[in-house]
Amino acid sequence: MTVLVTGGAGYIGSHMVWALLDAGERVVVLDRLSTGFDWAVAPAAKLIVGDVGDLDLVAAIIDQHEIETIFHFAGSVVVPESVTDPLGYYLNNTANTRTLIEAAVRGGVRHFIFSSTAAVYGATGSDPVREDAPLRPETPYGMSKLMSEMMLRDAAAAHGFTYTSLRYFNVSGADPLGRTGQSTPGATHLLKVACETALGKRPAISVFGTDYPTRDGTCIRDFIHVADLVEAHLLALKRLRAGGSNLVANCGYGRGFSVLELIDSVRRMSGMDFPVVYSGRREGDMPTVIADPSLAMRELGWKPQHDDLDRIVSDALAWEARLARHDLRKSIAHRRGPEQSPVRRKAS
Repeated sequence: MTVLVTGGAGYIGSHMVWALLDAGERVVVLDRLSTGFDWAVAPAAKLIVGDVGDLDLVAAIIDQHEIETIFHFAGSVVVPESVTDPLGYYLNNTANTRTLIEAAVRGGVRHFIFSSTAAVYGATGSDPVREDAPLRPETPYGMSKLMSEMMLRDAAAAHGFTYTSLRYFNVSGADPLGRTGQSTPGATHLLKVACETALGKRPAISVFGTDYPTRDGTCIRDFIHVADLVEAHLLALKRLRAGGSNLVANCGYGRGFSVLELIDSVRRMSGMDFPVVYSGRREGDMPTVIADPSLAMRELGWKPQHDDLDRIVSDALAWEARLARHDLRKSIAHRRGPEQSPVRRKAS
């Protein structure tokens, strides 16, 4: 049996690939490398550069590699960008997911595990949100993911495959073994920006909104370590293979930290102070978003192992320092010539 990971050269996808390989799975990665990197893909996985919206390509991959399960991470994820480019998000997140599901149905794929988001809930209030809360996405990003969830539900009912949709809260951190992390230049993830600022890669970090109805006026988020998130995916695969039914579940810790609290942790763990610029609210940002993860814990047997903000920050800082060394080596190699480049290039 072989597993296909779409977006496997990106942040969460690359962690998933390593976790699957660690578990003894055969892995094929499909990624167009628009925001991911070929060097971020674990060497034991097969990388195919292409688009999940290419029906013929995906169908061929499923057939040639006898794909049993698809982990679908490919997509666009910047909430404010979705407000200014809604059609782009409906194309990349919704229309392309529809194509991928069609290819899965045609190819007889048995299981589908989908990367969804807490943005499907919209404004959630201050209490942890459960899966049966009203679904009222307030951005094209959230709506694009909700539409994908609905297609997946209806296709599974019609065609007999099983699926799990995991609604992520704020994914953060990096592989504790230092093999991969958030590497996208110009990334908007709060922790990524804070770590880059602490290490001098950015002149300052912006805080958008200080007048929210929260304990310090800044947004509160449920930060979940990426290693715990991919473990939930592995457990979802195990459950589906054992005959488990379709499942939609939250992935978070059930408690939140504010933007300023995360910045304070980065300062503390890095030993560096850095400038903070206070700006107005961004469109699409919710005051508080915290998960109720009890369903995932009960159905998947999921027990987070990295539920500590300082641990999340430490792993992210370690990866950022490693990435800085990697970028420096790449820059030196580029000046010397491509034949001496230390960066692995892998394509099919």
